[in-house]
Amino acid sequence: MMESATESLLAGSSLEQFTTLLYRLTGMKFGEKKRYYLERRVTERMKRTATTDIVRYLYLLEHDPHERQLLINAVTINETYFLREDHQLAALADDILPAIAAKKQPGDLIRIWSLPCSTGEEAYSIALWLLERWPLVDAYNVEIIGSDIDTHALDAAREGYYSARSLGRLPEEMLSAYFEQEHNHRRRIVQDLRESVLFTQVNLNDCASVASQGGFDIILCRNLLIYFDEASRAEAAQNLHEALFPGGYLLLGHSESMARIDERFDLVRLDRAIVYRRR
Repeated sequence: MMESATESLLAGSSLEQFTTLLYRLTGMKFGEKKRYYLERRVTERMKRTATTDIVRYLYLLEHDPHERQLLINAVTINETYFLREDHQLAALADDILPAIAAKKQPGDLIRIWSLPCSTGEEAYSIALWLLERWPLVDAYNVEIIGSDIDTHALDAAREGYYSARSLGRLPEEMLSAYFEQEHNHRRRIVQDLRESVLFTQVNLNDCASVASQGGFDIILCRNLLIYFDEASRAEAAQNLHEALFPGGYLLLGHSESMARIDERFDLVRLDRAIVYRRR
C-alpha cells in the first residue's frame, strides 16, 4: 500500500521537493527520468522509519540529519571495481608521478585523492598499482585518501571485503599477494593495505568539506560530474581547483571534460590518457 501511495505522490510537487532537497545536499540532479529510481529508495527509507505519509517523511528529512544521510546513501550510485580505467593508472605511474617526484626530494609527501571512492576499489587499486608498477613508491611518502558522501560505502571500504565481481580484473598473483583467502565468496584486502589508505566523508559541492582534506598533488574524480548540472559542475570544479596544489593533476572519467567548465586547468595529452593540470 505504501509503495503505490509513494508512486502516486512522488510526482509533481513531491517529486520537485525531493529533487530540490537532494540537489541541495549532493549537487546531483534528479528529474522525471529518475522518478522510479527515487521512488524505490524513498519507499524503502519510509518503511525503515515507519513513516506512511510522504509529507511526514519530507518533514523528517528536513529535521533529522541522520535520516538525510541515510537517504543520500540510498540514492548514490556505487558502480566500481578494481583496476577500472587502468590506462589512467598506467599514466599515473609512468608519467604523472615521475613529473611530480622530479620537483620533490626523496621522503617528501605526495598526496593522492580518490573522490568519490565508493566502496574503496579505486583507492586500493591506486595503492596496488603503485606497489607493482612504480619503482620509486618507497622513496616517497605516498598518502592515498579515499572520500565519498556515502557513509555506508566508506564503512565497506574500511572493512575491505570484495566479491568476485569487484576482483574480476585482478591477476591471480595480485590476489594471492594482497588479499586473504576467499571466505563466504569474498576476499579481504590485507591489513597493511587497509591501514595504508585513509577513508573520509566529503561532499564535493561543499567547499568547507573539501577544504578539510588539505591539498593534493593528484586527484582522481571519475564519473561524478556526469551527474551534475552546469552550476554544480562549476562549483565542483572550483573546489577541485582549490584542493589541488599548483601544477597538480586532475583525472576525470573518459566521458568527462574540464575544458568547458573551468579554464584554470590545462589539458595535458599523455601517451595513455588525457588529464588536466592546475596552472
